[in-house]
Amino acid sequence: MFHVVLFQPEIPHNTGAVGRTCVAVGAKLWLIRPLGFRITDRHLKRSGLDYWQYLTWEAVDNWDILQHRLSGHRFWFLTKTASRSYAEPAYRPGDVFVFGSESRGLPPSLLEAHRQSLVRIPIGGSVRSLNLSVSVGVTLYEAWRQCGFALSGPIAPAAHDSQQG
Repeated sequence: MFHVVLFQPEIPHNTGAVGRTCVAVGAKLWLIRPLGFRITDRHLKRSGLDYWQYLTWEAVDNWDILQHRLSGHRFWFLTKTASRSYAEPAYRPGDVFVFGSESRGLPPSLLEAHRQSLVRIPIGGSVRSLNLSVSVGVTLYEAWRQCGFALSGPIAPAAHDSQQG
């Protein structure tokens, strides 16, 4: 139903938790290399618990490959510098949500090239940003809510793609 993209994620626990959330809503997880961990990292799978086998995911070498593979889909880029709230757009099945790495966020070149598709999660107080997995959860559940909480299909062990790993 949705696609979640982690651009060069650094922390396996976050990616594992994001994978678990993707399973919960029927979303596909995309990882753009380089990664700050190995896909086989025990922390990654521990964070995803026993749900990792149900996750549909793929790792790609760069942004251009991902953009080509998801051409025709609508992209949303999450950044704290956006002026529009993540709750404003009307999301649809097939939308792609792109999140940056934990320490650097998204590259300025991507933000500049996609200004019309930038959204942010409002944050109050003295907090600079939310944890990556929390940000994915907040955003993905809003999109899923807007689509009536429909699942894309029954949860079953995912087929593994040759591009993974």
